[in-house]
Amino acid sequence: MEYNKLVAVTGLGGLFELISSKADGGIVRSLEDKSTKFVSNRLHSFSHLESIEIYTTGNNVNLVEILEAIKNSKEKAPDAKADNKAIKSYFEKVYPEMDFERVYVSDMKKMIKWYEIITKNNIEIKLSSETTEEPAAEAVTEKKAKSSAKAAPAKAAAVKNAPAKKINTPRKMA
Repeated sequence: MEYNKLVAVTGLGGLFELISSKADGGIVRSLEDKSTKFVSNRLHSFSHLESIEIYTTGNNVNLVEILEAIKNSKEKAPDAKADNKAIKSYFEKVYPEMDFERVYVSDMKKMIKWYEIITKNNIEIKLSSETTEEPAAEAVTEKKAKSSAKAAPAKAAAVKNAPAKKINTPRKMA
């Protein structure tokens, strides 16, 4: 299982592996009880863990950095159900650059719970490699630009050769 397939689903606790996506929802597998189910887009939203950013006093950081800080910390992580002061003091020691005015304690509790789930399932915490995707994306945009430049004159020629449009005007009543 890979980190880039993990999603959080609104209204459902825990983390899920996105198995397949459809136009009206997705099929997910729970990392806690390994149950598989369909989740509708009408009722729930999906958040990929790779796309989640955390507010800091400087630039925002990806969730991976916070999870790595928890992993490398000498401090023992409190229970996700611990009191708010204990959770906040833990994050002040582990990641002091976090903006504690904008990051709520409930979010910190989620991060601890998610970290526990990820380590329990032996998932490596890392972002998917973006360096291999960037050249391919640039090549695709270059091809699209070239193809659209060729297609534009053809569309203009087609418009010029088309018969004049009939305009519907109201008839005069005699």
